[in-house]
Amino acid sequence: MKSGMLHMPMQQIEQGQSGKGIDFSLKDQNGEDFHLSDFSGKKVILSFHPLAWTGVCAGQMKSLEEHVEHFSALNAIAVGISVDSVPCKKAWAEHLGITRTRLLSDFWPHGSVAQRYGVFRQIEGTAMRANIIIGENGDIIFRKIYEISTLPPIPELLEALRKHG
Repeated sequence: MKSGMLHMPMQQIEQGQSGKGIDFSLKDQNGEDFHLSDFSGKKVILSFHPLAWTGVCAGQMKSLEEHVEHFSALNAIAVGISVDSVPCKKAWAEHLGITRTRLLSDFWPHGSVAQRYGVFRQIEGTAMRANIIIGENGDIIFRKIYEISTLPPIPELLEALRKHG
């Protein structure tokens, strides 16, 4: 684990709380490990969405894919996170044509990363629709929860990245 990231499995970030990002490891749509701490020195957009194969979630992930170059120019990467399994994420990424954005599976333990970041919907068993940006030094620099039916606006993310750039 790299410095600047906290690895606290039982800690949860409350809504509106800032502080350090909580390190985690999840598999992406290709079954490869993604460790947040591996991206120390970069900004990381954690784009939580409820479920694959739904319209707004598809729009959310496609918008991340369409803006990979903009994020890169601001020393940032974006990842999508939901409770869907790795095979589901793989099929969905292929269906949507997503090849440059990693879609992470928070499948088991069920929604543990969403829970630790305070964006898990207990009754539904899914993540909220939310964007959290971890800054280059591991601090949370942006956190916003959206209505389930709302597509998060990319300009808002770009503005937050520039502000902390």
